[in-house]
Amino acid sequence: MKHFKTIRYGLFASVVLSSCTTFSQDGGLAGVKETTARHLKQEVAWPKTEAEKKFVADRVSTLLNDVINADNAVQIALLNNKGLQASFYELGISEADVVQAGRLPNPKFGMIYAKNGGEYKIEQVLTFNIFSLITMPKMLGIERQSFEKTKQNVALEVLNLAHKTRQSYFNAVAANEHFRYSEQVKESAEASAELARRMVKAGNWNKLELVREQSFYAEAVQEHTLAKQQQTSAHEALARLLAVPATQLNLAKRLPDLPKTITELQPFEAAAFEQRLDLQAMRLETDALAKQLGLTKTTRFINVLEIGPARVLEGKRHDPYKNGVDIAFELPLFDWGGAKAARAEAIYMQAVNRTAQTAINAQSEVREAYSRYLASYEMAKHYRDEIVPLRKKILDENQLRYNGMLISPFELFADARAQVTSVNGYIVKLNEFWLAENALQMALIGSPVEGKQ
Repeated sequence: MKHFKTIRYGLFASVVLSSCTTFSQDGGLAGVKETTARHLKQEVAWPKTEAEKKFVADRVSTLLNDVINADNAVQIALLNNKGLQASFYELGISEADVVQAGRLPNPKFGMIYAKNGGEYKIEQVLTFNIFSLITMPKMLGIERQSFEKTKQNVALEVLNLAHKTRQSYFNAVAANEHFRYSEQVKESAEASAELARRMVKAGNWNKLELVREQSFYAEAVQEHTLAKQQQTSAHEALARLLAVPATQLNLAKRLPDLPKTITELQPFEAAAFEQRLDLQAMRLETDALAKQLGLTKTTRFINVLEIGPARVLEGKRHDPYKNGVDIAFELPLFDWGGAKAARAEAIYMQAVNRTAQTAINAQSEVREAYSRYLASYEMAKHYRDEIVPLRKKILDENQLRYNGMLISPFELFADARAQVTSVNGYIVKLNEFWLAENALQMALIGSPVEGKQ
């Protein structure tokens, strides 16, 4: 009696769930926005209609007409990156699986028509897969959990794109500064080489010093060419993420300054387990696989049960039909479902161990990222407060000595190049700091997880 009550309740629940399972208006994007809003202030859009696409295009055009800072670059990428738009359709695929899992299976109609002279045999059967109705609530729960995992993964894709965009933006701005300073070094080396050539011609300088200055100039030309190529590569990398031509990038002239203070380690490490979306997504996957394992064990013996009304006519065409019931189910004679259950259990345990390893990695990754963050901050600060001022002071002192004719102009040129090189070194360290800060933020968020098992 209890078994029949369970079946009856399962059938009732299936009918109710079937009537409630429909597509959402936003396709699950609201859940993604809710997650990303905790980490980003930029908006996320999934334009589908022509009006929505035009609105997004106008917004991107407006942002491109202004000087692009790091935040604006992220906003353009979130609105315009086609790879991200493709990721949004994962939501549509996963939600379709949810809706499909909540749909009642179609009935099956079967008929046999045979005639022998005036004798007929007609069988008509209309059956329903009762077993799929019983398992529908569990299957729907599994798909809904998979949908939640998809939302987490898509949110990770959004945040990962923002991370890559900020990284590319800092590299592009730093490359611009490198190129400008390489021009200064090249011009200084060129002037020094030209002066040396004239002095040798006048007999006031030896050829060894001329060759030395010409070597400096040749190296400066090489560095200038390399800086130009690196600038082009950095711009193109950013342009790909923003999905715009590199010629439309109007970037800020310099990198942001170092912050005055930095955050301590403990809050970061504790937040790793609270905020990392890859851990949340893997926990959802593990829970879904646990439910799938339970369903597999439940259906290991019988997974097809069809029942429905039937009628049979045997005899003359106008004889009355005999009404009855048609029942069909699988007999577990050769396959008792052991292999299927073992496979499901192996997949589940695989997910459990992967989740555990991800949790272990999370804490280590945050510690490593924070160590790099601290070191890059200290090195950039040291360059700014010590190395650059000292080089500037040396140049100023030698400028006075040159004015007093105590040193040659070549020494002054060399100090000027060294001072520019120190500033260039500070740009390198400042860029490394912002990249490390960006990497630390991503370490707290997580990395994209593989798709559904």
